[in-house]
Amino acid sequence: MRWATFVDPGSGVDRVGLVVDQSVHALEPGLPLLDLLGDDGERLAAAGERATADPEDVIPLDGLRLRAPIPRPPTVRDFYAFEQHVRTARERRGLDMEPDWYELPVFYFSNPYAVTGPGDEVPIPPGSEQLDFELEVAAIVGLGGGDVRAEDAERHIAGFCVMNDWSARDVQRREMKLSMGPVKGKDFATTLGPWLTTPDELEGHRKGRAYDLTMEASVNGRGYSRASLSDIYWSFGEMVAYASRGTRVEPGDVIGSGTCGTGCILELSMVHGEDAYPWLADGDEVTLEVENLGA
Repeated sequence: MRWATFVDPGSGVDRVGLVVDQSVHALEPGLPLLDLLGDDGERLAAAGERATADPEDVIPLDGLRLRAPIPRPPTVRDFYAFEQHVRTARERRGLDMEPDWYELPVFYFSNPYAVTGPGDEVPIPPGSEQLDFELEVAAIVGLGGGDVRAEDAERHIAGFCVMNDWSARDVQRREMKLSMGPVKGKDFATTLGPWLTTPDELEGHRKGRAYDLTMEASVNGRGYSRASLSDIYWSFGEMVAYASRGTRVEPGDVIGSGTCGTGCILELSMVHGEDAYPWLADGDEVTLEVENLGA
């Protein structure tokens, strides 16, 4: 199933529906996607059957303004799970891989109030001249729990979506010299979408610790990035388990993968130079696409 949160063309309020071919089979108004989470997927599956058999409305997908699947998630955790991205960035700064990276699937908290939808404009944050994108995949927690075991954690995932962890690199660089952050270098925008794809849709693509899904990014139509989700070092189950250690994860929580290899201007400019891969400018259009998850 693919679940979209969209702005109703008539009323202007958020609604939820099942994406079927090029239409959205909408559920009744006033029912957010978050209310369909909270168990191991039965509630979402039942709603999918209802949307398929007896939708409130069938609305063409083309032209709809899509919101983030969970427009205001309870928390946003972004991990650091692709070795190529980490290794390249460290080597270009003259650093070896930190051994603890292979022991701890580290993350930072981002700002749930700054979540944006897939077609929304993103303002350049104050004080930044080095705006960057980050090509990622996010898992959305469906079933809450504390101290979740890694081998059980996948059943806590409701689905996956594309994630852009926008980054103000110059602001981030200054903040992290002070051993805090990323703070204002990250919390101005996180884009999620275009919809939530349930794990059963991806089962045939399993490979390694995740799924063999091609991940691509382009800026103004020029291809920048290409990787596979299967290149990830830490599985989403391991990330959910670590996030819940000594605390809880709850329905709607966002678990970001971190940047895939080649998946940001920072990494590309380190390798090929800033002339080849300049920082984003006002008016640029960034497109992130992940196979089977949308663009």
